[in-house]
Amino acid sequence: MALLTLILGLVLFLGAHSLPMARPDLRSRLIERLGLLGWQGIYSLISLIGLVLIAQGYGAARLHPVPLYLPPLWLKHAMLLLMLPVFPLLFAAYLPGRIQSTVKHPMLAAVKIWGFAHLLANGMLADVLLFGSFLIWAIADRLSLHHRTPLPVRGAPRGPANDGIAIIGGLALYLAFIFWLHRALIGVAPIA
Repeated sequence: MALLTLILGLVLFLGAHSLPMARPDLRSRLIERLGLLGWQGIYSLISLIGLVLIAQGYGAARLHPVPLYLPPLWLKHAMLLLMLPVFPLLFAAYLPGRIQSTVKHPMLAAVKIWGFAHLLANGMLADVLLFGSFLIWAIADRLSLHHRTPLPVRGAPRGPANDGIAIIGGLALYLAFIFWLHRALIGVAPIA
């Protein structure tokens, strides 16, 4: 039951986020039909329900783990290193600067690194479903951008300080996750 809840949550959350790549015209038609606020409300509600189901399903599945592979300890250390750029990239998605210009799609890059890094260090079925799904989604979304116009991301105005803010803020959030937030939110301490 836990795995089905996780899968349903992934289908809802990633499905809603896949609409622009699967049917780019449908979003604009729905906005025309429902209005911008109506569309945003439905999209947000579906995404939120998906996120809640992902959290419930993943949390419950961790209580009865189904091992697929057992990663060596050194991969957990590699994961910590790979995760270093993830939060700065997330910040850079909303802070236009050189990082955003160079990476092009920093949010998708962050999701790909996050998914890959967690697959290296976690070998249970629920882990592979969760992190693998997000990794595959991010790769598919990035590839689809070769054939469609990306949706604009609202963020701060372009400025020279944005890269510094993204790096400092991202690394601060990374440290907060390593030493406190990951354990508080996920129940697992990355550094024992």
